[in-house]
Amino acid sequence: MNTTANGNDSKKFKGDLRGPNVPSRVLHIRKLPIDITETEVISLGLPFGDVTNLLMLKAKNQAFLEMNSEEAAQNMVGYYSTVMPIIRQQPVFVQFSNHKELKTDNSPNQERAQAALRALSSSHVDTAALVVAPSSVLRVVVENLLYPVSLDALCQIFSKFGTVLRIIVFTKNNQFQALLQYAEGASAQAAKVSLDGQNIYNGCCTLRISFSKLTTLNVKYNNDKSRDFTRPDLPSGDGQPTMEHQAMATAFGPGIISASPYTGATHAFPPAFALQPVSSPYAGLTMSGLPGTLASLTLPAGARLGFPAIPAGHSVVLVSNLNAERVTPHCLFILFGVYGDVMRVKILFNKKENALVQMSDSTQAQLAMSHLNGQRLHGRPLRITLSKHTSVQLPREGHEDQGLTKDYSSSPLHRFKKPGSKNYSNIFPPSATLHLSNIPPSVVEDDLKMLFSSSGAVVKAFKFFQKDHKMALIQMGSVEEAIECLIQLHNHDLGENHHLRVSFSKSSI
Repeated sequence: MNTTANGNDSKKFKGDLRGPNVPSRVLHIRKLPIDITETEVISLGLPFGDVTNLLMLKAKNQAFLEMNSEEAAQNMVGYYSTVMPIIRQQPVFVQFSNHKELKTDNSPNQERAQAALRALSSSHVDTAALVVAPSSVLRVVVENLLYPVSLDALCQIFSKFGTVLRIIVFTKNNQFQALLQYAEGASAQAAKVSLDGQNIYNGCCTLRISFSKLTTLNVKYNNDKSRDFTRPDLPSGDGQPTMEHQAMATAFGPGIISASPYTGATHAFPPAFALQPVSSPYAGLTMSGLPGTLASLTLPAGARLGFPAIPAGHSVVLVSNLNAERVTPHCLFILFGVYGDVMRVKILFNKKENALVQMSDSTQAQLAMSHLNGQRLHGRPLRITLSKHTSVQLPREGHEDQGLTKDYSSSPLHRFKKPGSKNYSNIFPPSATLHLSNIPPSVVEDDLKMLFSSSGAVVKAFKFFQKDHKMALIQMGSVEEAIECLIQLHNHDLGENHHLRVSFSKSSI
């Protein structure tokens, strides 16, 4: 079977409409607007990795996009299966292609595609610069506001694309607007591509998204109008809703949207995710609370896209499918500690493949769920859901539980104790590349390579930071190996009163 797509034989593309489930680095994009540009198609793929080839079939309103790796293509399909991308107010469909690579000819209709590809991907640096959006701050206007939209509702929707650091909602020129700051420009770009033009509710509450000229948001209060997730210590200030919001809430009255699960939220917004007993390969979590365009979106099991905001006060997650032979409270404390301060861990006595992890607040529980669900630990993919428990109980005095329950509330290893810690803006999904810091001058490259190899992992690459040899990047053989190394070697004593700090990196070597 020929698995190479060629630009001069469009008959070969009929098979792709069946929607293959077999991953490929070639993606089939359908239902494109008739006036689509090559740059717009390429921009769909850039937040996920380098685009290596493009084949435009404008007569069929289709295109084929080749990514630099199968992993990048899988991430892209994962994103766009949860929130359909909108280009010029038209939904676009993204799926894996039957073809494993693209070969484009020199026909006139392909020359523009290749020129656009060269312009955007002329070098690795240029592509990286393009992925970093003009700003990590988005300006969001909600048009046709028939139903109230709260700050928490926007956080639910936008947190699918990365870590939301700050958000401010306000009314200007009789329009409900928001400014929303991500930890990374790439997250802002992905959110803009996917959500611009989407309706929050059927036929109304349309999102119009642009990049803000601001580079950061200055938030003074944590309430229903503004929130800084890196500063939980901020006062609530005057949390009363504005007159426009009060009037709107009164006009619609109860019943349109269910009671608010959020403490202090001005407007109610239903819980967005419900577990569904689905047996498809994309069995996972379905957005049941949102009518309209955002309602029928399914999060594939294993996708790390960010879950919606968890109701305030719920900071305990249930972790299942653990390797009962190898898992320990300490191992879960270190891994979950990448995404927040872990207070307590309890491995269930009669079901040791299950554990409860209590984070310090609901935002951190959300981050841990979104980044770790589906990741492999000790050979098994983690399944993480919100627990019905609001806290983890310690064993009663005199009752020994074989060390399965641990209290870490006063641990010196918490990464986020300091308000406004820069660690908040360095939260990334698990990756094969690890960021190392706090390296003493006497420790050289071979020492670190040997240390990481001694855990049984494969070291594929290593690089010290040019300006500062206190930090380095190390690339492991796989994401699973990197997770194991982080658990084993974070806080490892390197001598000279230096304990190694390990975290996941967004960079590659």
